[in-house]
Amino acid sequence: MVAGISVTGLAACGGGDGDEPFQGDSADKVADKAVAATREAESLRMKGKVRQSGGEPVAIDIAVDQQKNCQGTVSVSGAKAEVRHVKATFYLKGDEQYWRSSLKQQPGAGKLVPKVAGKWVEVPAQDDQITGLCDKQGLLAAMDEDKSERKGLKKGGTSTIDGTKALALHKTKGGEKTTLYVAAEGKPYILKVTTTGGSEPETTTFSDYGKKVSPDQPADGETVDLKRLAAQ
Repeated sequence: MVAGISVTGLAACGGGDGDEPFQGDSADKVADKAVAATREAESLRMKGKVRQSGGEPVAIDIAVDQQKNCQGTVSVSGAKAEVRHVKATFYLKGDEQYWRSSLKQQPGAGKLVPKVAGKWVEVPAQDDQITGLCDKQGLLAAMDEDKSERKGLKKGGTSTIDGTKALALHKTKGGEKTTLYVAAEGKPYILKVTTTGGSEPETTTFSDYGKKVSPDQPADGETVDLKRLAAQ
């Protein structure tokens, strides 16, 4: 489902003056610190969009930690599914609409959909297009893909994001404006990224840093093995 994951708007930071907060640090230095702190965080909640390779964007709202424990939701074309990764197993539960959309290219999908709709489906570990959603470092990898993109951004004003003071860093390129909001209290985590001026405005938020992620194990009677069903 999801391949070549990239987080919209994250690869942009840089430049600036020495105004408070982060006095003495240029904007690109602040951005570097923010990327490092976010990647090093034990856990976080990410809400925004990731990109499918050659496909449409996938909206996600997922809490994930460094051990790949995760829980949340994914939405594709308006069809939503719950996801969990617990005890080294990835589970996904979608309704009939979700599975008809996801399995439309698979032979025998018409017979398979009723067997998986509304169930917690065990997804094969090698299907990293889906299980990659619970890889925290994979989700955030776009922030370090092209460090040259983290140049030329200027410090803006401060605002409050979910109760935390944040410094805005701005960059405009090709008519598209990206704003990165960095926590100015505690560790310099990324709190929000917005992109405007493109095909459509986009926002990615980051919260619940350090909060324990403890998804429940689905009950045996509520789970099905997708690999086994597809082989039947």
